[in-house]
Amino acid sequence: MEPAILERSEHPVSRRDIDANVLKVLYRLINAGHVAYLVGGGVRDLMVGRRPKDFDVATSAHPHQVRDLFRNSRLIGRRFRLVHVFFGAQNIEVATFRRHGEDVPDLDDPLIRHDNTFGTPEEDAFRRDFTVNALFYDPRTFRVIDFVGGVSDLRSRLIRSVGDPEVRMREDPVRMVRAVRFAAKLGFEIEPATRAAIERYSRDLAKASVPRRVEETYRTLGVSDAARALILTEQLGLLPHLLPSVSQHLELQANVEAARTVRNLIAFGAAFAQRPELPRPLILASLFADLHLTPLDDTSSMRGSGLVNALRERGFSRADTELMRLLLEAVRHMITPSRITRRLVRRPYFPEAHRLFESIAPAYGVDPSALDRFLSATRENKPSHRRTPAPVTARSSESATPSPPHHHRRRRRSRRRPHRKPEPVAIGEETSPASSITDEVRAIAPAHVEHDGEAPAREPLQIRDR
Repeated sequence: MEPAILERSEHPVSRRDIDANVLKVLYRLINAGHVAYLVGGGVRDLMVGRRPKDFDVATSAHPHQVRDLFRNSRLIGRRFRLVHVFFGAQNIEVATFRRHGEDVPDLDDPLIRHDNTFGTPEEDAFRRDFTVNALFYDPRTFRVIDFVGGVSDLRSRLIRSVGDPEVRMREDPVRMVRAVRFAAKLGFEIEPATRAAIERYSRDLAKASVPRRVEETYRTLGVSDAARALILTEQLGLLPHLLPSVSQHLELQANVEAARTVRNLIAFGAAFAQRPELPRPLILASLFADLHLTPLDDTSSMRGSGLVNALRERGFSRADTELMRLLLEAVRHMITPSRITRRLVRRPYFPEAHRLFESIAPAYGVDPSALDRFLSATRENKPSHRRTPAPVTARSSESATPSPPHHHRRRRRSRRRPHRKPEPVAIGEETSPASSITDEVRAIAPAHVEHDGEAPAREPLQIRDR
């Protein structure tokens, strides 16, 4: 099949918009005799005038050949072998062109389990998920190569599956959530046949691995257009398999698009649109804020530890869910300030909780500035515990050198006094009755030896306590 070729004058992709380290990887592969293209979301975003978050490279070189060319790289993956090339904190993913495996999957279970069969650029394009993600950019000729009609779908603003949409969704059920993410992120519509396949096989999402499902949930519902993504996941039947409690909460609303959960996500996305990556506990808190603040009869147990346990059962980490719980409890105390609210200011998560409160407070008829006034009044009314310095008299002010300030020292624990050795006692001296050692001295002292009528000098006897 002949691809559609866009010359340099027919597309907006420029090397000036491509990261310098990515170009290094591309040209080193090309100079070593391999074919290397920029591929995937990077080309898609450049084609629609967006700034890519990251870039992916596809090449004819096998993973070990890529590893030999870059000392700053490592092999990763089991089912899908990749090479990550590191430039400091930056990570560039390099994948070998692949095609569908030789073992044709059973029609009853087409789930992909082996995907390491290398192929050509054309075969690689036809095994990708959506047409807008299957475009290649050749840095040698500055051309955009399109095997699957992705350029036409970009112009029509459509998310279309490559090949038969039912087979592609069943091969990898996570693609259904990815379709929602791209539609929300780009403002595109999902092509009717692809949409019908998602609705029909939405239950297959339970077959996907738990870590991939959790990761795609964060990436889909943690963007600035998360409100539209949430509505799409609910309409397509995906939300009950991702966050069933949120789905049940939305079903109880008369109008999903006007639900406070959706309005909270709109305000949340606007407040945090400038941040490149949001903390995961903050994403969860924005999704469950309305469920936590206004629980209905069927979802009243989905608060606090009950909510944390439910999320833990679906693969969300303990660290993320526990911090989400603290953020939600903090927001509750900000909506109705109390003594607990004053203590929250000292918590390390207070800034994030305060930003979340400011974004969702209008949906609950709360003025965010009321909390600031409450905290300001608390600081002003707080009594000072500092000592008032004594007034300086005229006489004391005449002193040339002021006395140094008195520093209070911490009182040390009393230590046991060391045993004091008693003073030596000379024999024959009168001792105190209280000492009770006179008889002992007499008993151990030797008899006097006369010499020239004088008693010899005696060394003082050291007395030891028994």
